[in-house]
Parts: sequence; structure tokens; C-alpha cells
Amino acid sequence: MQHASQAALFSLIGDTPLVEVTRIDTGPCQLFLKLESQNPGGSIKDRIGKTMIEQAEHDGLLQPGGTVIEATAGNTGLGLALVARIKGYRVVLVVPDKMAAEKVLHLKALGAEIHLTRSDVGKGHPEYYQDYAARLAKEIPGAWFADQFNNPANPRAHETTTGPEIWDQCNHKLDAIVVGVGSSGTLTGLSRYFRKTQPNLEFVLADPQGSILADYVNTGVLRTDAGSWAVEGIGEDFIPGIADLSRVKKAYTIPDEESFGTARLLLQQEGILAGSSTGTLLAAALRYCREQTRPKRVVTFVCDTGTRYLSKVYSDGWMVDQGLITRPKTGDLRDLIGRRFDEGEVVTVSPTDTLLTAFNRMRNADLQQLPVIDEAGRLAGLIDESDLLLHVSAEPNHFSAPVSTTMTSSLQTLQPTSSMGHLREILDRGLTAVIHDGERFYGLITRYDLLNHLRRTLS
Repeated sequence: MQHASQAALFSLIGDTPLVEVTRIDTGPCQLFLKLESQNPGGSIKDRIGKTMIEQAEHDGLLQPGGTVIEATAGNTGLGLALVARIKGYRVVLVVPDKMAAEKVLHLKALGAEIHLTRSDVGKGHPEYYQDYAARLAKEIPGAWFADQFNNPANPRAHETTTGPEIWDQCNHKLDAIVVGVGSSGTLTGLSRYFRKTQPNLEFVLADPQGSILADYVNTGVLRTDAGSWAVEGIGEDFIPGIADLSRVKKAYTIPDEESFGTARLLLQQEGILAGSSTGTLLAAALRYCREQTRPKRVVTFVCDTGTRYLSKVYSDGWMVDQGLITRPKTGDLRDLIGRRFDEGEVVTVSPTDTLLTAFNRMRNADLQQLPVIDEAGRLAGLIDESDLLLHVSAEPNHFSAPVSTTMTSSLQTLQPTSSMGHLREILDRGLTAVIHDGERFYGLITRYDLLNHLRRTLS
């Protein structure tokens, strides 16, 4: 029987495919994507997860029965958990609260213990994810802090595997690589490898707007006023300890809207489902390629799979909430509706559906209430959790009753042209505002929708 530390799965880490972009305009250049999403854990971070753990074992820093601790945007945690759990280690991860739910659920499924912490504080704050993880490493007996931002095994993984793979796959013909920086392991490792094999290779940085790294590369000035960004996994408010930015001669700052839109474009045009950081890298790579006056061969990365961003990048509702998809403005209350019925975004039930159907739809969509729409497509009422509970609490068999028996059909509606004062009056009474003009139902406005509208107004 094979020892757990030599699990067959580990042999599948690396040797990922390289595919050319053929349906998106790349100017005079050839653009290739290294599909790191094809690693068994779904991201480029599988490489460093394996390398860092094996190095810690070799150095005696990680003993049998020990605990792996890391601060992570998700993918490094997944790579570490994939390897560590197979090897029998406890895994404790500190994750900023902006991370996609799919990542957190995946980490928990692997058996990792998750500590969610604030994403709105910087280095030095006790709730900053790296400081938090370092503190846990001191408190937990037998703990090893992976510390990807300062661990030399991180860039070594890319120097010894990622770099040689790219060079061979390109038949030793490569002009530029576009990279992002989170821990900087990829950039630093590739810089070391190509310094020896292709010294003239151009390194291009793709950086989310709000991060300090692109400005630092372009100006040499280290800003202290980092902003915020929705892209996960890349961008920083400091220079990582292992970072070697010396070979980066050009850097692009990519707004979240462009990053997310480009990730969606990649799926629509090339059929590749990727995450938000890939959108940033591809957007920068496309800018670079289209600016060239002579043909070049360029490589960038599909850093991870888009399956862990279905509730964000690929959710129209979430994109609208974040202001990353902009609807045409109506100048009335319709602008505040988070999910528009007339655009097919609202989960509904009919009067003849059972209460069990209503309950299941609420649960699956994480909603507390549903509009009831009749056969003619008209709003017939609302049903919420309190209606359900009142009807079935005495007799669970009542779940088979039709929605019409318990829905609220006497609705207080607002015209789209009603004032904000009228809206606040309804919301302040604990009710949901129903936007309806007598002929058309547009959607609901909740207190969350109003708060989100105010947030977008201020941002």
C-alpha cells in the first residue's frame, strides 16, 4: 500500500496544458493561456501547497500530527489543505471575509478549520489575515506557519516546475509573460528561471485597481493609501518578502469591472471558465498584445477554476449589486430594485404551487419571501417565512396546501415614480416595498436593496 505522503494524486500537480486564444482579438500577437485550473485542487496554488509542505517536512518544521496554518485568499489554503489532509495534518486557515462562498465551502469539505476575518484592515492590525494567522501559529502547539509571502519554497515551486513547463510548451519561443502578484511566488520563481534561459523575456504585471503594486513598478514610489478591490487572490497593500519585481518593466492597473467582464468574455468566446484574477491577467495581456507593433508570443495564466466564483463573477445579481454591471437608469424607484421581475431575475411561485414548493424555493435561493405570480403573469400576492410557519406549525401536513391558502394578497404597492419618503415609510414598518404600476410588476425593494443603493451612491 502506498504511503499517504506519496498519494497518487500528487503526481497530477503541474504539467498543465497551454492553449492559444483564438476567438478574442489579440492584435498582432499570439496569446497563450497556461491552464492552472487543471490542477487537482483547481488552481496554480497546488504547486506551492505541495512544495512548501514537503520542504517543511524535510526541515523538521512540520512533524507527524502537526498543524498547518496559513493566511490565504482561498487558493493557497485549498492547495495546502489538499496535500496536508491526505498526509494526516490538521489545517487551520485564516480567510478574509470577501472571499467567495464556494472557496470557503471547498476548504471546509477538505476538513480545514476556517477563521474568517476582516478584509477592510491593513497589515499591522490584529484582524489583518496574515497577522491573525501568525498569532494562531504561536498559540497552537505543533503548528507550522506556511507563510507563503515569505516562504522561499513558494517561488522555488515555480522556478523548478512552472517555468520549465512553459518554456518547453512554447518550443523555446517566448517574448513576454503576464503575471499577477499575490504572494509573488509565481513572478519571483519565473524571473529566476527565465533569467537563465531567456534573459530578454518581458515581464508584465497585471494589478487590480486599488493595489499598490502597479504604481510601484511604474513610478518607484511605494504608496501607503491602498484601496479596495473585488478581485480575489492578487493585488497587495505591501511588497511581499519574497517579491522580486526587478524584471517587471510594464504594469497595468485593471479596474474590477474590466477584470470581471474579461473573465466572462473568456467563457463566452473561448469556453474557459476562470476566476476573477484570471480576468485581471487576461485584460492586461490583451492590452499589452494590442499595443504591440510587431508579432510577439505571450503567455498568461488561468489561475483557477471559475466554479468557485459562480455566486460572484457569474451571477448577474451579484454583479449588479457591486456596480460591475450597470443597468440603464430610469431615475425612479426601479433603480433600487436588486432583482428585476421584468428581466427574469426573480424567483417566484404560483397560487397553485404547494407550500412545500414555496419553502424549497426559498431555501434553495436563500430568500425569506417570494412573489406569487398567476397564470396571466400578474402579481397575485406575496408569501414569506412567517406565512409558512403560521400555516404549518400546528400541522406539518399543511405543507401540501396550495400557496393561495396562506399568501398575502392585500398588498401595499408603490408606483415606480413614488418618493423615497414613501419607500422609507414602508421599509421602516418592517415591510417589503412592492413596485407595481397597476399593469406591470417590476420587483421588490428590501432594506438591503436600499442600503446597497446608498453604498453605491457613496462609492
